[in-house]
Amino acid sequence: MLKKLSLRTTSHDDMIDLTHEVQQFIQEQKVQSGIALVYSPHTTAGITINENADPDVKTDMIRRFDEVYPWDHQLDRHMEGNTAAHLKTSTVNPSQQIIIDQGKLVLGTWQGIYFCEFDGPRNRNYYIKLMEG
Repeated sequence: MLKKLSLRTTSHDDMIDLTHEVQQFIQEQKVQSGIALVYSPHTTAGITINENADPDVKTDMIRRFDEVYPWDHQLDRHMEGNTAAHLKTSTVNPSQQIIIDQGKLVLGTWQGIYFCEFDGPRNRNYYIKLMEG
């Protein structure tokens, strides 16, 4: 069970909550137990799991990524000029796996699944793969 979804990011750096879309696909497919894999096929956008209760967490994460990986670094050689976006994506990873139990994602009380844009705004795709078992 594989689903391709699209989204439009609206800023240079953004974190978009995908939790509802992943849970909805699980319900549509009637998966009771297994794994959900959420994957971004982009080198400058990734997937992470983090707090989704306080919006300041997203703001703080983006700010701290910018501190660690500044956009303009005098030694960066990548001709597109987006080395920072590649580094941020490698830090959060292109995918996350989440356990499914009793038809629901097994996430902590405050956790959500996020698409992390680091080189936007852009039209992006991501995939959800459900594996029963």
